[in-house]
Amino acid sequence: MHDPGHESPDAEGLRRQFEAMLATLQPNELPALLNQLSRTAADRFERPPSVRHRKEPLAETVVFRIRVDLDEAQPPIWRRLDVRSDVSLEDLHRIIQAAFGWLDYHLYRFALGGSPFDRRSELFLCPFDAQEGEEVGTPVAEVRLDETLHEQGDALRYVYDYGDSWELTLLVESVREASEDTPWARCVDGRRAAPPEDCGGIADAKSLAEIVDDPAHFDIDEVNAALSDPILSLVDAGIAARLGHLLYRIQPFDESGALTASAGRLASSSTMGTGEQLEADLNPYLWFLRRARDEGFTLTSAGYLKPADVVAASKVLPTMKYFIGAKNREVQSTPVLYFRESLLRMGLLRKYKGCLLPTRPGTKLADDPQALADHLADRLLNQKMDRFTEDASLLMLFFAAASEPGDEMPLETIGALLTAYRWQGTDGRPIQKYDLYDLDNGIYEFFEAVSPPERGLRGVTLSPTAIEIARRAIRHR
Repeated sequence: MHDPGHESPDAEGLRRQFEAMLATLQPNELPALLNQLSRTAADRFERPPSVRHRKEPLAETVVFRIRVDLDEAQPPIWRRLDVRSDVSLEDLHRIIQAAFGWLDYHLYRFALGGSPFDRRSELFLCPFDAQEGEEVGTPVAEVRLDETLHEQGDALRYVYDYGDSWELTLLVESVREASEDTPWARCVDGRRAAPPEDCGGIADAKSLAEIVDDPAHFDIDEVNAALSDPILSLVDAGIAARLGHLLYRIQPFDESGALTASAGRLASSSTMGTGEQLEADLNPYLWFLRRARDEGFTLTSAGYLKPADVVAASKVLPTMKYFIGAKNREVQSTPVLYFRESLLRMGLLRKYKGCLLPTRPGTKLADDPQALADHLADRLLNQKMDRFTEDASLLMLFFAAASEPGDEMPLETIGALLTAYRWQGTDGRPIQKYDLYDLDNGIYEFFEAVSPPERGLRGVTLSPTAIEIARRAIRHR
């Protein structure tokens, strides 16, 4: 038996040789030796290349009946789920969380070809792991379920919470065709209560009985109610992935229930045809585009619109109806200035030799309100933004899309949600309405321009066009 308190003769000899070598080194040679030793150690422990197990997506959407087992649970803890093949692995993670009653507090990953910690498994990483870059794998949002599973007997592995290390095995029991109204996920069976969050990794009945009122409890209606949560169900309605991710993250902080209520309205709403209303509400955009196309705007030496153009623009911008002032200097008519700048951000106008001219898309869209609405819907989110601006813009579009004509944009609610989630204003203050007025991506100017004018402090009473374009903007793209 080896005594760790004494070195073997061979080890002692190697140590002496190493010490003798160090004694002969020049000071400037030591960093090179340390670097070589570090590379040798890194090479020794470097993760070997994983075998690619990812498949091609199926040609047609199907429904997988999947049994999901919590590994090593005694007695077994499992759920049987019907899941559409076209959901992403990020969506599948949310489905598993709902099915087992977990709260998405921790990191997770999926694996093909072995366990989630097998060095040769192909890994699919949660957003944090993918961003950190310490593991080799594909982000879960970029992988469809049918790129991992195809037929009966196929298996996918999943781990949640690297501390408690809940490892689960997903096994395909059968495959059937999907219809247009097939939900993204439904629970059809299961057994026993899942262990609660942060309980230390226990999964046997005796230990669970000490922390769970009824370890044998399983209520399929509770599981399906969780799976049909309006925010989760928006995935089925074609919501943009980054909005779905944001809502999913903010939901635990929403004590008012505003997110869930709005998600329910949005999931059940249909696209509105606005007809003549669309052209009327888009008039500020159409006026600027037609005026720029036909005559162009000559800017002053300071880069502002000329007084006559400010006066003319003030007549078509709803925000200028109750604006106090002469309305003939753009630097003092900030709604005109901000809206005009937003047209550049939206790719509709461009500056050229001291003039404002339409871009190529702007020229084409000047007489096509429907195409202009599509262009705005695409550009509202498709621009470079910092994280706060993106989160605020997504929430503004979400609440607008879930509204009815005449509803007011709930700016105070949006500010409170952003504050509860992660954001603060200057000096740690909560996010206020005026922080949303001042987003530098033109989104607030859009809502103001296409909605009825408001007297007094700025607010937005949403028009049919504002709601319609918001709904287009948050769809998958």
